[in-house]
Amino acid sequence: MEVTEITQAVRAFAAYEWTDTSIKRKERRMKNKITYTQVGDYLIPDIIIPQEQLPPTAEPLGRYARMHKTFLREHRKILYNQLLLSGRLFPLLNEIDKAAEHRLTMIPDREAAHEIILAELVYC
Repeated sequence: MEVTEITQAVRAFAAYEWTDTSIKRKERRMKNKITYTQVGDYLIPDIIIPQEQLPPTAEPLGRYARMHKTFLREHRKILYNQLLLSGRLFPLLNEIDKAAEHRLTMIPDREAAHEIILAELVYC
């Protein structure tokens, strides 16, 4: 075989292999019912968080909600992503903040209340 015949055979095999894997990827995407947008050589999933799952703009997160969000993002990454993608993160953070503020009003010593709430946020 000459060099040109070998090159043509390699190109034909590469084209077949690319087409085969491309079809398998497309079948897998259709099976998962996830749509993708192709940007250059990359496929990026079209993930959109519904409007009702976004944080309310009128009510910003409180101190303890922000602290718990930071804790989840840094130490419980999988749980953070699951909550964020399912839309349960911001309702949970608002609930945590309201509970912490309620706890603060129930305990007379502010410094002791602050320490108790911090300990509960880390271990929940």
